[in-house]
Order: sequence, then structure tokens, then C-alpha cells
Amino acid sequence: AALNPWDVMLCVSGTAIACENALVVAIICYSPALRTPMFVLVGSLATADLLAGLGLILNFVFQYVIRSETVSLLTVGFLVASFTASVSSLLAITVDRYLSLYNALTYYSERTVLCIHTMLAGAWGVSLCLGLLPVLGWNCLHDHTACSVVRPLTKSNVTLLSASFFLIFLIMLHLYIEICKIVCRHAHQIALQQHFLTASHYVTTKKGVSTLAIILGTFGASWLPFAIYCVVGDPDYPSVYTYATLLPATYNSMINPIIYAYRNQEIQRSMWVLLCGCFQAKVSFRSRSPSDV
Repeated sequence: AALNPWDVMLCVSGTAIACENALVVAIICYSPALRTPMFVLVGSLATADLLAGLGLILNFVFQYVIRSETVSLLTVGFLVASFTASVSSLLAITVDRYLSLYNALTYYSERTVLCIHTMLAGAWGVSLCLGLLPVLGWNCLHDHTACSVVRPLTKSNVTLLSASFFLIFLIMLHLYIEICKIVCRHAHQIALQQHFLTASHYVTTKKGVSTLAIILGTFGASWLPFAIYCVVGDPDYPSVYTYATLLPATYNSMINPIIYAYRNQEIQRSMWVLLCGCFQAKVSFRSRSPSDV
């Protein structure tokens, strides 16, 4: 079959995603110091995005090399599971950030570690189940009238996935609003203890709120168009509409390492050690806490 430029762009996007996140996974696995709950969550996100990138590459290869219904179901199920795990990991990171501020005194406890592991086990378990649904028969290979804008997924399947995304997005929105309130309240209390409101107080608060807005805005801008189109779109519409909304969704997995990993000072230090081996002890690095935004 002739190459579809959109498929090529998805494959290129998948390659970039896989390379970026493979480096993050390697850094976290390589560095024994990166074993805190925060880095476990970042590792989960990077692993999910890495699998999503590999899924995009495999989907391209199998689409033009091995054309098979079984292979198509497997690759689609793999992509569904990977992207669902990525979105779920983002939710887990948001919950972790909220807990690190709301329960700051008890955050570094075994209970927090158990909570993090439980969240991740649940997120990956649900993602795996959703990915297996097309393989286990929830597809439209034998009933084309039930197809959605993402073949071979059914309309009810993509509706379920979109509804899950909307729920996760609303939960993240609520938690980030609460985080903003806590950050602003803490900054105001510190300023009052100093008996005056300094300019740095407003700058710090504005910077924290702006960072949260960028994180949530990037996530929403990447996934909302595709999630909405899955609900309102019709399979008879031109496939270019599906590609045009799906491609930006993949960009979220490309941006995640920059937002959640490469900005972290400890990961930057570990990356220098891993890649160059030229880290100098005299260079000062400030470790970010889980509540840093």
C-alpha cells in the first residue's frame, strides 16, 4: 500500500517518544538514589510513554509489512493500554503532588509508599484490561456498522475510553485547583510571618500557579480534541480528522519527559553521569521536592 503521510508522522512521533522516555527509564533504573515515590511515579509515566512510542512504531510496521486482523487488534490493544497507563500515571503524579502538600508531615512514611504502589498497580491493571478488550472480542471486524472513528474499536469502546479520560481530566483539574490554593495559602502565611508581603511572594506564587496551568493546559490541549472527536465523530468522516486529532495526543507523551523528568535537578545530574561520566562534585544541584511545581 502507498505510504500515508499521517502514518509516517505518527511513526516519527513514536520514535521521538520512545527515545526520550527510554533515556528517562534508563536514568531512573541506573541511579539507586532515584527510588523515592516521586521518581517511581515518573518512571511509571516514562515506561508507559515508552511503550506507547514503541506501539506507534510497531503499528506502522505491521500496517505496511504484515497486514493481519490479529496483528491489528494486538497493536491497537497495545496502544490503548499504553496511552491509558500514561494518562493514569499523570493522575497518580497529580495525587502525589497533592498529598505531598496536604499531608506534608506524614508524606515520607511507609503509608505513602504503599499508597503510591497501590495507585500504580490499579492504574496498570485497569490499563491492561482496557487494552485487552479489543483482543477479547470488543471490536468491529465482523460488524462494520459498530465501528468508531478509530478502527477496529467499536463506538461503545471509544466512548468508554473518552468518558474515562474526561473523568481523569476533571479530577486532575480539581486537584490542581486545590494545590494552587495550598501553595498560595502557604506563601501568604510565610509572608505574614515576616510582617510584610514582599515582591518575591507574588513572583513565587505567580510562577507556581503558571507552572500548574502549563501542565494542565498541555495535557488538556493534547488529549481533549481527540477525546471529544471520538464521541461526536462518525466513522464515515474522512480519516484525516482522526489523524489530525490523534497526532497532537501523541505529543503529550513527547512533552511529558520534559515537564516531569528533565526539569528535575537529580535526573539532570544522573543524566550527566550516565551519558558523559564527567559530573564534577563541585557543581551544586538542588533537589526538587515532590511538591515543587
